[in-house]
Amino acid sequence: MYRDPLPQLAGGLFITDGGMETTLIFHDGLELPSFAAFDLLKSETGVAAIRRYFEPYLAVAREHGVGLILDSPTWRASRDWGEKLGYTRAALELANRKGVALIEEIRSANKDGPAPIVLSGCVGPRGDGYRPTELMTAAEAERYHEAQISTLSETAADMISALTIPYVEEAIGVTRASRRFGMPVVISFTVETDGRLPSGQKLKDAIDQVDAATDSAPAYFMINCAHPSHFGPVLEDGERWVGRIGGLRANASSKSHAELDEATEIDEGDPVELGAQHRALRRHLPGVNVVGGCCGTDSRHVAEVCKAWGDL
Repeated sequence: MYRDPLPQLAGGLFITDGGMETTLIFHDGLELPSFAAFDLLKSETGVAAIRRYFEPYLAVAREHGVGLILDSPTWRASRDWGEKLGYTRAALELANRKGVALIEEIRSANKDGPAPIVLSGCVGPRGDGYRPTELMTAAEAERYHEAQISTLSETAADMISALTIPYVEEAIGVTRASRRFGMPVVISFTVETDGRLPSGQKLKDAIDQVDAATDSAPAYFMINCAHPSHFGPVLEDGERWVGRIGGLRANASSKSHAELDEATEIDEGDPVELGAQHRALRRHLPGVNVVGGCCGTDSRHVAEVCKAWGDL
């Protein structure tokens, strides 16, 4: 419906959901092996759980009259993660199709809302987004991700969102595969407490390198799975690369990735404080009109961030 052009590129505020996996695990008590939400799609109860998960975000979007970007629960639905969970290639392809079909049904049921609902085919890193140890070249990353992106391109997905990408070559590979299959793509890097990618590269250099290698093919860039206190200090007013950042999906917690990995309880932070921290970032990020959440966040956090970003 919205591949050309994506409505968020025309302006207006859009929200995303928050921390899908942390909500399903810590709030709903569900088992997600390897943090793979797509595994829930194999049962009716799992599908119902994902459907319930999105309901409060639909309510926030309606209440504030903003657009909504629905990500399919397919962040882990690529070859290596699927093999770990015992999925055949055919079963993994079916899971990707079912993931988009579910958010398509949700959009159809809410088509009378005040603003567009965009369907995003969600792609995640091949390895650990926090600790990229087995690095691919850009060509290897393109070959690895092309199967999932090809499948998503044959669904109702309007775009590809690549979340928690930890190093630049993987971002370039995802971008090239998406372009080859005619899909608008958004690259979302995760950063450590020093504002650098887990690979050690500066965020500025990563964005510039992806744009240089792909003729600026990403529709925009995002930052996700990091707290505002981690990336706020590295933003440089007026720099071209900062203007390429169009979305934020921050963590509720200011803890490092290593600390979050070891945590046995969810760190929800303070939704109101997270909103205030976003408000303080607004003047530094003139290109951002997509806001949501990541680990530890839920609809309360996204509602506060939405109010903060939309409070003109």
